[in-house]
Amino acid sequence: MNSVAIIGAGITGLTAAFYLKRKGIPVTVYEAGGHVGGVIQSVRRDGYLAECGPNSALETSPKIADLVRDLGLESRRWYSDPAAENRYIVRGGKPVLVPGKPQQFFTSPLFSASAKFNLLTEIFTRRPPGDVEESVAQFVLRHLGQEFLDYAINPLVAGIYAGDPARLSVRHAFPRLLALEQKYRSLILGQILGARERKRRQEVSKQEARKLSFDEGLQVLTDTLGENLGRDVHYRCPVTAIEKKPNGWVVTSRVKGTNVQTEHDAVLFTSPAYVAPEIRLIAEGRPIDWSALGDIKYPPVASVVLGFRREDVVHPLNGFGMLIPAVERFCILGAIFSSSLFPNRAPQGHVTVTCYLGGTRAPELGLVGEDKAVELTLKDLSAILGLRGQPTFRHYFAFPKAIPQYEVGYGRFKQLMDDIERQAPGFFFAGHYRDGISLGDSIVSGCNAVERVVKCLGNPVPAPPPEGGKTRGTARPFPSLEGSGVGPSSGPGSA
Repeated sequence: MNSVAIIGAGITGLTAAFYLKRKGIPVTVYEAGGHVGGVIQSVRRDGYLAECGPNSALETSPKIADLVRDLGLESRRWYSDPAAENRYIVRGGKPVLVPGKPQQFFTSPLFSASAKFNLLTEIFTRRPPGDVEESVAQFVLRHLGQEFLDYAINPLVAGIYAGDPARLSVRHAFPRLLALEQKYRSLILGQILGARERKRRQEVSKQEARKLSFDEGLQVLTDTLGENLGRDVHYRCPVTAIEKKPNGWVVTSRVKGTNVQTEHDAVLFTSPAYVAPEIRLIAEGRPIDWSALGDIKYPPVASVVLGFRREDVVHPLNGFGMLIPAVERFCILGAIFSSSLFPNRAPQGHVTVTCYLGGTRAPELGLVGEDKAVELTLKDLSAILGLRGQPTFRHYFAFPKAIPQYEVGYGRFKQLMDDIERQAPGFFFAGHYRDGISLGDSIVSGCNAVERVVKCLGNPVPAPPPEGGKTRGTARPFPSLEGSGVGPSSGPGSA
């Protein structure tokens, strides 16, 4: 049989390729860049470890733990320090501890007495008509009021999506919240009663899920996936056309200036949505217009990782990190206390803080460049955390197109993807623009895509792999690429 083509070597594509190959199905992974992992990049320097993209993964599904086990990475997996569970939200220019238990909420200075009273009346909230698509802001105002929107949901949305709750769709960005309302009417009742259903599904809420990383950062995960796939990953190999033929699919890629065509039995597209308009998609001789996927917004986000002497930071950094509401008028969206979460993120006597700028709130700040970004970050950290000294380490990385925004009306993009899969059987979408933006969501998306691909192929009986355990496609030969070994890399890649 011919291989399954996987477009994009981010975490979704790598996960899908790994499990397809384990099932004996040949895979060919096309990656336009020079490394695997996309935005997942870990940099070790001068005793510090900086994460350019996500800092940890939430173990919300058993499929995430299964992947770690199947890769043999359990001995290198680290869960976050249980003592670092505190979360802060900035109010009045200072970090205020987020109450972790119901009884703490009523004594917390984070919310006013009137906001706390509004929460008690939330169980009487009326549901809107079923055909109304609300923004996250509209949904929260109806349930919880303005103060919760400003000091809970706005910073939360900035921390997850680098987005704006007035523009994000609750139906698509936070579907479980909408499901709770539809089933229980009240979010409070839904949180209590919904816990039983999550337990039956062997899932945990994101608030309760364990945070994990690895001894040398999250890149350990993607590098190990790349090493397992070996020569099945083709680097610097952008795809220019995908065409459905009567007997399968033909993928055209650009290799060292030459167009190369390879036959496949199915295609899984996991590259960022903005890549779609650059590729011609044809099914049975008819072009398919998927250019609208290029309209999905990906605002720029910059990551600034700074190291300090412990004594130069007044705040104890005793927690996960802090989020900053827009009404507080700081430049950074928030900060993760990286060295409090996992060991070996900073030398002895030092700490590491990871901050983010840009997003929908202030896209121009995601593109200001390293020196200005560091300057703005230091100014905010000095005011909020009591920073007294200069950094002993700095690392900057900017993503011009970072996180897909599930804005109101996002359903038209999902409908387009569904329509294309129906028009072109054997073509599949998976990834952060389809199934959720978190690292865990992307892993689960890759696992679920495997099930759909296998079903489409009709549970084929695979041919035995060639000597050496490498499973290859049986179509036209694909040229070997120089520099395709997997290792630490620092350039930008697909998400």
